[in-house]
Amino acid sequence: MQTHLAPEFQGTPDGDAAEAILRACVHCGFCTATCPTYQLLGDELDGPRGRIYLIKQVLEGAEPTPATQLHLDRCLTCRNCESTCPSGVRYGELVDIGRRVVEAKVERPAGERARRWLLKEGLTSPLFAPAMKLGQLVRPLLPASLKAKVPARAGAGAHRWPTRTHPRKVLMLLGCVQPAMMPNINSATARVLDAAGIQTLVADEAGCCGAIRLHLADHEGGLADMRRNIDAWWPLVEGLTDAGRVEAIVMNASGCGVTVKEYGLALAHDAEYADKARRISELTKDLSELLPDIVPALRAKLQALPRSAGERGGGATDAPAQRMKRLAFHPPCTLQHGQQLRGGVESQLAELGFDVQTAPAESHLCCGSAGTYSVLQPELSLQLRDRKLKALAPVQADTIVSANIGCIQHLQSGSQRPVRHWVEVLDEALG
Repeated sequence: MQTHLAPEFQGTPDGDAAEAILRACVHCGFCTATCPTYQLLGDELDGPRGRIYLIKQVLEGAEPTPATQLHLDRCLTCRNCESTCPSGVRYGELVDIGRRVVEAKVERPAGERARRWLLKEGLTSPLFAPAMKLGQLVRPLLPASLKAKVPARAGAGAHRWPTRTHPRKVLMLLGCVQPAMMPNINSATARVLDAAGIQTLVADEAGCCGAIRLHLADHEGGLADMRRNIDAWWPLVEGLTDAGRVEAIVMNASGCGVTVKEYGLALAHDAEYADKARRISELTKDLSELLPDIVPALRAKLQALPRSAGERGGGATDAPAQRMKRLAFHPPCTLQHGQQLRGGVESQLAELGFDVQTAPAESHLCCGSAGTYSVLQPELSLQLRDRKLKALAPVQADTIVSANIGCIQHLQSGSQRPVRHWVEVLDEALG
């Protein structure tokens, strides 16, 4: 795609990056077939190709309008189009650039500005945890729309953290909302890794990965979050503390994982942080990427567990598959499209005796959560949630599992079946 940038963007990091991405696009339209918003709305401007044209026009000097902004806002940043694109167009990077440029040129109504400010400041604030606790206390009294955003209080085991030390150590990002909303995901991760002989460390100074501010067009705020995390992690990455050196930075929320894996890209032009950011990205792994290494140890733990009376009579010697229920798995977009990780959770859990099945159709489509999208675009978000639950309905499983807190909470708001992180189910199986 030929591009002629306006003078204000020529020679700038955003302009150069956008021009390279735009030139890779060949107008083929394959991306529209897998775009959730295009499927719902049928509008070319609510698909990747249309949004690419809008961004191109703005970068070439056209004046953006509130309509331009709306079409970019409606994008889930699910990056399904990147999985489909035969030309390798980095659409996620381009739409972030486009949003920043349009945000600077189109003033939002006061109500929108206030709502977006509350999201980016409130969700990342130390006050979020006490506010969530208060919401959980009065949850039965909340209106349905707000109640859906407040999960029930976690059980006593949610905060049980292993105390053993191991030579192998990893860092884990607790996240900004996860410790308050679903703390058992983090502690279950630490317990599962402990069972495999790996100690989980955290850096108290680390916070939001930067995704919330970044996707709300607060670019500088997102970069500040990244720099703070790098500073918090660096002593453990370099082995400068008594705890020793960590071998990886583990993410159990795929939305955070895809962001941290791109720190090197986001801070490439920061002379002070570029090398550190690249190193952090190289060390970052989704929790599922550790499974091939730890499955043998976990399998041995599962085989050593006492079997029920019914199982003892069967004479089986392999992993106790009879004890494992079938799981319906929703792979988050940030896992299968953002990080390009597909099939790992299903195949590795199968090695441990689980029967994990994805939806027979549309398993590649977004569930509609997409970070703050469910708050800012509730109508489209709920349509996609219900579509995803309908696609999962044929999988006869008692539990739906996923790998991202946003997907889990969003799907649970419309599901009678429990929706959990897969590591919680594995943790329970390990006893």
